[in-house]
Amino acid sequence: MNRKMIGKVLGFILLLECVFLFPSALIAIADGQMNVLRAFIGAMAAALVAGLALSAACRNAEKHFYAREGFLIVGLGWIVLSVVGALPFYLSGEIPRFVDALFEVVSGFTTTGASILAAVEDMSRGLLFWRSFTHWLGGMGILVFVLAVVPVGEGGYSLYVLRAESPGPTVDKLVPKMRQSAMILYGIYIALTVINVLFLLAGGMDLFESLCTAFGTAGTGGFGIKNDSMAGYSPYIQMVCTVFMALFGVNFSLYFLLLLGRVRDVLKSDELRLYLGIMLGSMAAIALNIRSMFPSLRQAFHHAAFAVSSIMTTTGFATEDFDLWPQLSRTILVILMVVGASAGSTGGGIKCARVIILFRTLSARLRQMLHPRSVNLVRMEGKTVSDETIQGVYTYMTAYCAIALVSILILSLDNYSLETSLTAVMACLNNIGPGLDLVGPSQNYAHFSDLSKVVLMFNMLLGRLEIFPLLIMLSPRTWKRAG
Repeated sequence: MNRKMIGKVLGFILLLECVFLFPSALIAIADGQMNVLRAFIGAMAAALVAGLALSAACRNAEKHFYAREGFLIVGLGWIVLSVVGALPFYLSGEIPRFVDALFEVVSGFTTTGASILAAVEDMSRGLLFWRSFTHWLGGMGILVFVLAVVPVGEGGYSLYVLRAESPGPTVDKLVPKMRQSAMILYGIYIALTVINVLFLLAGGMDLFESLCTAFGTAGTGGFGIKNDSMAGYSPYIQMVCTVFMALFGVNFSLYFLLLLGRVRDVLKSDELRLYLGIMLGSMAAIALNIRSMFPSLRQAFHHAAFAVSSIMTTTGFATEDFDLWPQLSRTILVILMVVGASAGSTGGGIKCARVIILFRTLSARLRQMLHPRSVNLVRMEGKTVSDETIQGVYTYMTAYCAIALVSILILSLDNYSLETSLTAVMACLNNIGPGLDLVGPSQNYAHFSDLSKVVLMFNMLLGRLEIFPLLIMLSPRTWKRAG
């Protein structure tokens, strides 16, 4: 195992985090929040010292590494990033318990949006900005950013890092060089975020609100800076968020194809058609179901569209307390929690690509049973899906179900309702944030025990990192020098 390469990348991540903390510190200075500023300086100092120490100790690292190192870099990187990122909340005293501070920042980096805060508006602007900025950093992936700004490994080995961090059953390079692929992804991400900010500014939001809201929308995270999430904003602002949440739930590879002028390839995308079909169908069904709760069908559709876009892309913003909606609407939203957005997007869930592969594999197996001598291939996006990819989807779903069941059992020790425990796990494992009952849009996660919070944090990381990097990291076989 190339331990020095792992240490070198972790050191670079810590140094980057020091830089990422700096804008929030500037806001604390502008607001005269000296206690908050000291907290940011403390966190920056910890990141700087640890990052320099690791970089110095591992400066002679071999650049070649393999899948095992890629998984470990991603798993350890996100944990280290979260621990340091929690320090400003804890050192400032605004979140006095470290487990709660860690819960908040893990929820931020994993773009989950589950919060332990009862009154968000009481938090200082510097910490609110950092809280929202973690969404944006985690949305596309911190390791993707590292790949974009510095070469990691040689001979294409950095693809292991991208595959370990990127959401979806498969990850391919957009262009022959991995670093260029990462730069393209972040270029598209930044461009869409800037456009989102401009639309929000046009709706009357100030720059601070626009940035924080765009960070949550782009990262499909959902941390709001208002106690009522997005309910107090104008219909125009809500509509902008509805559209951009949906846009950030699309596979970013399709945007690259659009830039190349390959519009037909985009329109032929199986995953895009399923994603938009489920989204539009759910919007219509929920709008009709909640029609009696609003003055007009237009208003009902407006709030239904926002909720569907928010939940399916696993953003978690809310304009209404959908926990008060009829059972049919609530059930559709829970299903959307599980399905999630597209592979290669900033959204969570099991991804539309996996849903397609699962159902088409089922159809192929049924045909094989009826006609044993026939050849039944599973196709997606015009290509044959390999047996390795199909097996990977099965393995993922097995691990997903097992983790969900164990997590629900542990949360049941807190003796809350099944609806609370079930949707809390689903909301965290799928990186959504709000669930139903005691974790609904108007509630928070503060009432859970520390054990449950740790389990939910683990679920958030598992969901964001597609399960396997953390499981591999926890396996004793991974750390053996040989093999």
